Amino acid sequence: MIRIVVADDHEVVRTGYAALLDTQPDFHVAGTATDGGEAVRLCQEQRPDVVLMDVRMPNMDGIEATRRISGPRVLILTTFDLDEYVYDALRAGASGFLLKDVTAERLFDAVRVIAAGEALLAPTVTKRLIGEFARLRPRPRPPELGTLTPRETEVLRLVAEGLSNPEIATRLVVTEETVKTHVSRMLGKLGLRDRTQAVVAAYESGLVVPRSERRQ
Repeated sequence: MIRIVVADDHEVVRTGYAALLDTQPDFHVAGTATDGGEAVRLCQEQRPDVVLMDVRMPNMDGIEATRRISGPRVLILTTFDLDEYVYDALRAGASGFLLKDVTAERLFDAVRVIAAGEALLAPTVTKRLIGEFARLRPRPRPPELGTLTPRETEVLRLVAEGLSNPEIATRLVVTEETVKTHVSRMLGKLGLRDRTQAVVAAYESGLVVPRSERRQ
């Protein structure tokens, strides 16, 4: 059973998502929150697996709430994709995002992917979002990157390009288990929560360059 918390300051949206999710036999909505602070408290009390988190909420927004939540995976809900708030939420530790007009089946699939410990990386939209804002707000290359082995650095590049573990294994001609080990060590050395944060770090540090800049 996947336990879920829904956080949104609009009652219709909040209750609508909760009712929709409760139609699935493997889902249980453990609670709903009207702002980020309430979402953080609910997570401490209910220990859900996944939080559907609106970005713009009163008192405490979804970015700060995501930063304070440890344990549950956070799935950001937004009304439009190229949103700086969504980018900041991904940097804060969200595992992915969905547009609020998402279909029911896509929502269900996303929750299951997040609950399984995978990052929800829509190959085109998410990479475009991260690439655009990383270009506008570049950061110095973190010294922790220097602690990665050459193979771990290559795995980070491939993760940032949107490749899955099986695809990376094929590219590097190694086993999928070996790739999982490299990804785990890479995340640990960089102090990152999951693959989404790894993608953000790779773009912000300049390790991976957005396609638009490669053509210049």
